[in-house]
Amino acid sequence: MSQSVRTRPEGSGRALSEAYDTALLDLDGVVYAGGDAIAHAVESLAAARAGGMHLAYVTNNALRTPDAVAAHLTELGIPTGADDVITSAQAVARLISEQVPAGARVLVIGGEGLRVALRERGLEPVESADDDPAAVVQGYGGPELPWGRFAEACYAVARGVPWFASNTDLTIPGPRGIGPGNGAAVEVVRIATGAEPQVAGKPLPPMHRETILRTGAERPLVVGDRLDTDIEGAFNGDVDSLLVLTGVTDGAQLLAAPPQHRPTYVDADLRGLLTGQPDVVADGDGFRCGGWTATAGAERLELDGDGGALDGLRALCAAAWTAAGAGVCELDTGKALARLGW
Repeated sequence: MSQSVRTRPEGSGRALSEAYDTALLDLDGVVYAGGDAIAHAVESLAAARAGGMHLAYVTNNALRTPDAVAAHLTELGIPTGADDVITSAQAVARLISEQVPAGARVLVIGGEGLRVALRERGLEPVESADDDPAAVVQGYGGPELPWGRFAEACYAVARGVPWFASNTDLTIPGPRGIGPGNGAAVEVVRIATGAEPQVAGKPLPPMHRETILRTGAERPLVVGDRLDTDIEGAFNGDVDSLLVLTGVTDGAQLLAAPPQHRPTYVDADLRGLLTGQPDVVADGDGFRCGGWTATAGAERLELDGDGGALDGLRALCAAAWTAAGAGVCELDTGKALARLGW
């Protein structure tokens, strides 16, 4: 594992659940969507666990407590304990605890997950900028979070109180579509105050540190659906990653990914944990995976052959990422992706 520039997805002769000791799984878009389990998730995770892989659930969503997340997963048929859940609330609470006195008051702009995490670190959650807080922490508070909560944050931050954010994801998936995430709420306070928060969540190091401390993983595999949080977080933590295509990332975004957003492996869903990964090999001026060969032409990516769509996508990744490394970044990908159904 290294942070050298990746120019193609890697292959694996072993099932990923055998090659890695711990799966660090994102939740939204990976395990569930809109509260319901994603197809193949429950049985795939059960098989990985039965084979000896430790499963840990790592989420930037600071709203729910680990107990609540574990209960939800268990209801979906994925037996989970609270100790198997790591949240950005826990990561930001540790970050705050290292910078304020023990027992300090912290103004909370968010949900119960933040309050529980702060108490775990011996800090006292408070609700008003007039409660003499030593820090302000902002996390996703759900769609009903009152506008006045942002004003409380602004009052305190404008007075010079240190400001922390659990994460800065601009969006969050929900049953009706994509809604504004904590990052959008953070922008409200940033615009009003001109200040910058310290951020704990993926893709930044405090979240990776929290995950490793709590899981004890030695050979972790990050599993996610977002390039800018899950995959970049793995890159920053210098660990391998599996991108699953059940969430927000589409084929065009994957082909255009900068080096820090390129996953080690790509698969359709969590069944990818249970299999090896095919090699992508150089073939003349192009790259071959399965029955497909992809090349970077003068203006567009070209794809020849046939076979499984994922193999074609992996070959296209190699052609696109290699071309980007040579300074060719404006290739038309539409026709090639259309051949694969994307």
